[in-house]
Amino acid sequence: MDFMLAGAAACGACLFTNPLEVVKTRMQLQGELKRWGSYRLHYRNVFHATYTIWKVDGLLALQKGLLPALLYQFCMNGIRLGSYALMETSGYTLSDGKISGAKSTVAGALAGVTGALLASPIYLVKTHLQVQSTSTIAVGHQYKHEVFKPGSWLVSLTAGMVSSVFVVLAMTPFDVVSTRLYNQPVDRQGKGTFYRGYLDCFSKTMRKEGLFGLYKGAGASYFRLGPHTILSLLFWEELRKFYWQ
Repeated sequence: MDFMLAGAAACGACLFTNPLEVVKTRMQLQGELKRWGSYRLHYRNVFHATYTIWKVDGLLALQKGLLPALLYQFCMNGIRLGSYALMETSGYTLSDGKISGAKSTVAGALAGVTGALLASPIYLVKTHLQVQSTSTIAVGHQYKHEVFKPGSWLVSLTAGMVSSVFVVLAMTPFDVVSTRLYNQPVDRQGKGTFYRGYLDCFSKTMRKEGLFGLYKGAGASYFRLGPHTILSLLFWEELRKFYWQ
């Protein structure tokens, strides 16, 4: 039951924070593999990006990809928080009757990695939908692509899985790499045309865009992270109280 309650809590938080996820995804793909100043800057910062998307694509565009985002949160955080709760109640995180920092860290890491890997296919769909926009403010190279184009989803999925594990640690460079791997174009043989894998994407982004390129969307990422974490834990605690009372 802990899995269900944790997933429901994460979904509740997602309803409020998904617009920032849309903004973050667009900003991470803006100017992909281009030198700073060589491309049109559609989104200058979190607030300007939010306003631009609202103005051009409409208010509902800020909730693009909401359904897969909810499903992703339910699966990823349901598994993550639910697994941790099981390890906690089983006594794994205790040492001599006291909470062990080392064991708690290991338990949290294992739960997070498991959730990220199993929910990765849904993250792929979410990313593709959030990128789709009017051509005047489009970023990335597949803003009109088919989500289930033959071959494309499998390549993007397997390439993005590695970095998706680090995304749960809220490390922005890995988040940028993950978004780009999930969204890269593919050729007729179903191979990625921009990146061969995680390290290739990391190095190309660094070489073309500099260190700044690995931190695109950092503002939106952390603006989202705080409220999402607080709301998830708040809803989780309240749901657990309600269920167990």
